[in-house]
Amino acid sequence: MGEQPLFSVKAHVFQIDPATKRNWIPASKQAVTVSFFYDASRSVYRIISVGGTKAIINSTITPNMTFTKTSQKFGQWADSRANTVYGLGFATEQQLQQFSEQFKEIKEAARLVRDKSQEKFELLSPGLNINDPQLSQALSVDHHSPPLLGVNGSSDDKLFRSKSADMELSTEKEQMRKMLSEGSICEIKSEAELFSLRDSNAKLVAALHEANSSIEQWKKQLAEYQEETDRLREQVAELEAQGGVSASSESGGEDLTQSMAEMEALIKAKDEEIKCLQEKKSDFSELEKEREEASKRMQDLEVKNVELESRVQTAEKALASSQVARNRVESEVQKAIETLDVKIYDLSDLRQNLAKLLEK
Repeated sequence: MGEQPLFSVKAHVFQIDPATKRNWIPASKQAVTVSFFYDASRSVYRIISVGGTKAIINSTITPNMTFTKTSQKFGQWADSRANTVYGLGFATEQQLQQFSEQFKEIKEAARLVRDKSQEKFELLSPGLNINDPQLSQALSVDHHSPPLLGVNGSSDDKLFRSKSADMELSTEKEQMRKMLSEGSICEIKSEAELFSLRDSNAKLVAALHEANSSIEQWKKQLAEYQEETDRLREQVAELEAQGGVSASSESGGEDLTQSMAEMEALIKAKDEEIKCLQEKKSDFSELEKEREEASKRMQDLEVKNVELESRVQTAEKALASSQVARNRVESEVQKAIETLDVKIYDLSDLRQNLAKLLEK
C-alpha cells in the first residue's frame, strides 16, 4: 500500500541559506503544491512538494517539530534530519491557518504512532485529495459557457459581438491573474527579506545592549589605568629627584636605574591597554551604525510590502468586476438565444399555416 495524500495547498517554498543560516533562498520559481502524506507501510507522516522532476520538500514529521507563523502569510519549521529550515509563503492568511492546524494534527498523530507503533488508528479529520481541481487551480475562476446555437439571418452580428466580448473578458482575466501571481511572488520575497532583516536587527540590538553594558566597565578601567599611569610617573619623578641627591653612591644608582626601567615598562603596558580600549570604543560606533542601516532597510521593506498588498487588492477587485461583466454578457447572450428560438418557432408555425392556406 503506497502513500496516501491527506492535505494539499499551493505555496511558495523557501529554504534557509546553509552558509549564513539567516537569509531565505527560493526553492521554487512559482507557487507549487505542498502536501501531507501518510506512508502506511512505514507508519510515518511526511510533507512532500515536487518542483519539475525533483522533490524540493521531503520532510518526515516528528513529534518534536513546530510550525511557526512569522507573519500573516509566512510560516516555517526546522527539519533536523534534512539539516535545514523550510519556509512557506501563502497567498492568503486562511491558507496559512489551515496549514498550521493540519501540521498540529499530523504532529499529534505522529506522536501517537511513536507511542503505539503497533496500533493502527484513524485520523480525526478526513484527508483531502491532492488531485482536487479546487486545490490545483486556486486562482482560476473560469466557467464553461453553454454552447451557442448557430442561426441564420441578422442574429450573426449579435453572436459575433458576444464572442468578441467573451474573448476580451478572457484576455483581461488572464492579465489580472498574471498581476495577482506577480504581486504574490513579490510580496512573499519581501516578507522573507523582512523576516531576515528583523532577525538581524534583533541580533544587532542584543549586541548593542551587551556593548552598552560593557562600555561603562571599559570607561572605568580606562580611568583607573590613567590614574595609575599618572601615579607611576610621579613615582618616576620622585626617584629621579632622589637619584640626583644620592648620585655619589654607585649601588644606589644601579637600584635607581633598575626601578626606572621597571616603571617605564609598566607605563608602556598601561598605554597599550588604553589603546585597546579606545579601539573597542570605535568598534562600538560601527556596530551602532550598522544597526541603524538595518532598521532603515526594514522600514523601507515594510512600506514596500504595504504597497504590494494594495496592488494585489486592486487587482482582485478588478478581477471580480471582470467576472460580473462576463456574467452579465453571458446572461444577455442567453436571453438573445431564447428570443431567437421563439422567433424561429413562430416562423415555423407561420410557414405551416401558409402551406395549409396554399393547399386550400
